[in-house]
Amino acid sequence: MWALKLQDDGSLKWMKHYIDHGNGQAYSDRYTNFDEATAAAKEFNEYIRERVYALVISEERKISICLKAEKSVTAEARLAKEEQLMLNESIKRTVGFSRPVKESLLLPEGNENYRDDLYQCLIESPKIEFARLANHRVTLRRNGELDWSTIFYTNEKTSLLCFRERIASGFDLSGKAHWGETKAKIRSLLLPRANQLLQLASMQRMLDEALIKGQHVIVVGSFVFWYEQGKHVGWTVKSIGSVSSSNESDAVWKEGKIFSKNHGRIVVLPYIKENGDLVQGHTKNSAKDGKAKPRHPSYYLELPFEVLDGDLMIGLFGELPYE
Repeated sequence: MWALKLQDDGSLKWMKHYIDHGNGQAYSDRYTNFDEATAAAKEFNEYIRERVYALVISEERKISICLKAEKSVTAEARLAKEEQLMLNESIKRTVGFSRPVKESLLLPEGNENYRDDLYQCLIESPKIEFARLANHRVTLRRNGELDWSTIFYTNEKTSLLCFRERIASGFDLSGKAHWGETKAKIRSLLLPRANQLLQLASMQRMLDEALIKGQHVIVVGSFVFWYEQGKHVGWTVKSIGSVSSSNESDAVWKEGKIFSKNHGRIVVLPYIKENGDLVQGHTKNSAKDGKAKPRHPSYYLELPFEVLDGDLMIGLFGELPYE
């Protein structure tokens, strides 16, 4: 677990969170699974304002710190849910991929005790090139189909690499590649499955209710359900994108609107920059798609949007039979 900590210069910085088990010593706040950690984080974050308002500082600074903290926490939670969806889908995509025989795995010399944990990693994600054995605090690198005899240098960066590898490998991508570009490719690969959601009765009901409320843009996880009026009336699915100058941790500006001057397949949501600047949303194409077809000025759209819980997308994906 990580927590935002107030620095001497007044800035906020993500740092490891430590807890006291009652013996006066600090221990890393660790969890064995994503759901358990998420629940603990949610409970902890309910008291952000109480912690800030207990500080002996001006009222103006308290308000500023609260806004920055809540913005940062919201952004990280959104990214975590998106990556959990991608991990779930990555695991599903390798269900039919052959698994190795446990006894055939080649391990580093003198480390037979790694065998069971490595095998469990490969049962979940058989295509990975790097495996983090958490119980042994070691990372192994694949040298061939069954050769895991190389111990890779182990630190926080390799732990992150191994997590990303679990996601990317199921889509035949690499966890070592630029992570923003890799996630953009994964969103594109998931788009056909997101389109299948439009056929679900539960999804149709949700979108019908949204239209009754006057909502034409619904954001769920990595996807935007977009209602278009005109020649082609109906709901379509677009991908969430970002602008090259933005940071993935920029928080969504929920009071902003999406201003669409074209028929781009990617929606950039309104966001708040680290410096506090507010940027309106827009539509665009990816670089490989070419320039998006422009709308006539009479048909420019300025639309509010609603963000639904990312867990909904995980649940909806789970309802679909896997190809």
